[in-house]
Amino acid sequence: MSESIEKVKCLIIGSGPAGYTAAIYASRANMFPVLYQGEEPGGQLTTTNDVENFPGYPDGITGPEMMIELRKQAERFGTDVRDGWITKVDFSGDIHKVWVQDTKEIHCESVIISTGASAMYLGLPSEQKYLKLGGGVSACAVCDGFFYRNQEVVIVGAGDSACEEAHYLSKLCKKVTMLVRRDEFRASQIMQARVKNTKNIEIIYNTNTQEVLGDGQVVTGVKAKNNITGEVIEIPATGFFVAIGHKPNTDIFKDYLDLDPTGYIINVPGTSKTNVDGVFVSGDAADNVYRQAVTAAGTGCMAALDAERYLASIDSSFEVNTATNY
Repeated sequence: MSESIEKVKCLIIGSGPAGYTAAIYASRANMFPVLYQGEEPGGQLTTTNDVENFPGYPDGITGPEMMIELRKQAERFGTDVRDGWITKVDFSGDIHKVWVQDTKEIHCESVIISTGASAMYLGLPSEQKYLKLGGGVSACAVCDGFFYRNQEVVIVGAGDSACEEAHYLSKLCKKVTMLVRRDEFRASQIMQARVKNTKNIEIIYNTNTQEVLGDGQVVTGVKAKNNITGEVIEIPATGFFVAIGHKPNTDIFKDYLDLDPTGYIINVPGTSKTNVDGVFVSGDAADNVYRQAVTAAGTGCMAALDAERYLASIDSSFEVNTATNY
């Protein structure tokens, strides 16, 4: 080891609404949390231009601005926020061991995992261009659909989530064009029926997206190709939604924590507890249903409170400060 081992009472892995909220509660409870921001400081919200559905912001706020404010709030109460990311863990013994970028070793009394999940995209250069510009590419209809009211949008996907998001968009948008790669959906029959019976949703089967079209600033349409006939069409649209799934950022925990078949950490229902004592999970690393900033923040609070009670159970000198739990 190039550096000596550091001992930490509460380590938070990952930032975003879950990690920063956990840090706020943990620092107010005298747990002296250390938070490593991860490879994407601030999480997925840093790629979101406008957030209008988080309580307390009547005029809305950009994702990056919100993350800056949450970080400042966590630091105000004493959280040690650090750059860097965790590359390895060992939860096999009584001491929870983690390594920062394969060099620095930390021994933790408690660990809160807030590593989130990453939306999967098609990987097209044009898609990534307008995603980075904030000009019309999104992986969250609930987050961004509001900005496309009375407009025409395209959504890619064939599962339950895609159908749910298409149906949500249909309530806001003039027209929703749904591109399905194969000749059938992967979604359940009830979800298929929902989109098929919605008048302003057009479903185009056997079709792949070739390019997201735009004027250099915002999306203006989508070029798609029929997999059978080879026909290429251009679909006018101001928004391009991708609903092909999310990948939880949990690979480094798979040897120690219980994961579901898609990689989400399994928590004890109604708590943030994992199968390892002293290790807790919050945010999208365990949530494959809601995936919202406000729900992530809520579970960050839960994780800090659970960690606080855990520390009290193993250390008679550590007291739960109920004044911090509000």
